[in-house]
Amino acid sequence: MSESNNPNIVSGPLSDNERLKRESNHLRGTIEQDLKNDLTGGFSADNFQLIRFHGMYQQDDRDIRAERQKQKLEPLHNVMLRARLPGGIITPTQWLAIDKFADDKTLYGSIRLTTRQTFQFHGVLKPNIKLMHQTLNSIGIDSIATASDVNRNVLCTSNPVESVVHQQAYEWAKKISEHLLPKTRAYAEIWLDEEKLETTEQEPILGDTYLPRKFKTAVVIPPQNDVDVHANDLSFVAIAEQGQLIGFNVLVGGGLAMTHGDTSTYPRKADDFGFIPLEHTLAVAEAVVTTQRDWGNRVNRKNAKTKYTLDRVGTDTFKAEVEKRAGILFAPVKPYEFKERGDRIGWAEGVDGKFHLTLFIENGRILDYPGKPLKTGCRKIAEIHQGDFRMTANQNLIVAGVPVQDKVRIEQIAREHGLIEDSLTRQRSDSMACVSLPTCPLAMAEAERYLPESVTELEGILAKHGLQQDSIIYRITGCPNGCGRAMLAEVGLVGKGPGKYNLHLGGNRAGTRIPKMYRENISTAEIMQELDSLIGAWAANREPGEGFGDFVIRTGVIDEVIDSARDFYA
Repeated sequence: MSESNNPNIVSGPLSDNERLKRESNHLRGTIEQDLKNDLTGGFSADNFQLIRFHGMYQQDDRDIRAERQKQKLEPLHNVMLRARLPGGIITPTQWLAIDKFADDKTLYGSIRLTTRQTFQFHGVLKPNIKLMHQTLNSIGIDSIATASDVNRNVLCTSNPVESVVHQQAYEWAKKISEHLLPKTRAYAEIWLDEEKLETTEQEPILGDTYLPRKFKTAVVIPPQNDVDVHANDLSFVAIAEQGQLIGFNVLVGGGLAMTHGDTSTYPRKADDFGFIPLEHTLAVAEAVVTTQRDWGNRVNRKNAKTKYTLDRVGTDTFKAEVEKRAGILFAPVKPYEFKERGDRIGWAEGVDGKFHLTLFIENGRILDYPGKPLKTGCRKIAEIHQGDFRMTANQNLIVAGVPVQDKVRIEQIAREHGLIEDSLTRQRSDSMACVSLPTCPLAMAEAERYLPESVTELEGILAKHGLQQDSIIYRITGCPNGCGRAMLAEVGLVGKGPGKYNLHLGGNRAGTRIPKMYRENISTAEIMQELDSLIGAWAANREPGEGFGDFVIRTGVIDEVIDSARDFYA
């Protein structure tokens, strides 16, 4: 296709990222040469971007940046690595290996569970980067395509109860992930020292300049919307009959990132294209990706995501192109309903008679804290556990497949190490934040470090109004890029500057409505004052079972966002 004969392609000078990808020799760049440069702990300009395709972001500790500048030192450059784990499943053996690497070779010693249902290492210095990849490879894990302009780690509902359907859905998540991976051998050559082959590489799905922007995919099993389907470019909603998976409803065009002050950017819900039987899953996934590859905006990266392509060309036009490329026609949507999000904290019994223990990990940060040695506890469980672990898209950890005879011992270890606390409130488990400061270079305000005290204040407000048994889907993100998924919360805080946030209201518990900005650039004290007043009104005037987000819409506190392009800034 060319710009001259296809009205669905944006014309104009391409963004510099397109040059970078085109000149990268299929994502190799000069990363190998940079690794040998010991004059700096960082990577050069193009390689700074290219390592993202290999699952890494260059960062530094912003808490000590100014002090290092005074000492005439460069920032303490290091990388964050995000692993590729479709569906978030990991074995105890793998867990023990990542635990050891975090202890021995990272600056912070932690394992960070993320909203992309995988783990991150933070603080890996340049001399240890290749060792990190080789360590992961030795246990069957990689970080291929977990960042930048590719299809990222594929999420899957961490359903510990419907074991048969979950296993089937999980297998499809793995297949989708493998099908959409880059075909370049760059990762193996650079990090695993595999032989360089004299072949002409091709990227039949992603294309030689890869996608216009990042692309996120999820598989979800109703009624639990624990992966936030509307945060993803492409979601497959599992449809089961008589306990067996028969196909998927396909949702396209979700996404939460925006840019402060740029009203051409906005969060958006996905559109439901219709139902497909299982045998068409990979063809449809490929067709959606290639349509976005060819039609996505390569001129303006701020408008390059799939959601903007749908709004620009029209959902029906995009859908028809997917049908054409996949050689299928979508059937009408099969009925489904999302009732809750989050994870079922505590024990649950699966249909197979095995037990699953979901552990709440605040902010997903697994580390040994004073009086609360979470990391040691997880390691001790891994040393005796015969099932697997499941990382959730809500930053929690499931000890899955526990036979009845092991329940008491595993629970004992969890309690001894602070992994189970009877004092955990529903509000705390319904709250989430991105990493933000000090390591994220995009962060404008605190998120992970502010969340615990913020939730404590919110718990106090709920108790003050007699609502201590209730909760609000509450999320904080340190910038408008959306990693904390605040744009699907009933109350969402989006960082604007040190100690200042935009306050968004009006999402719902099911995760099917975008919240709208209520107050801009206000302090944490002002946020809590606003919430105190609004929660008091909710307590006094709510309808039976009415959630906070539904209440503020019904009573006109905030307008409902139905069409984001039209309503979000109106």
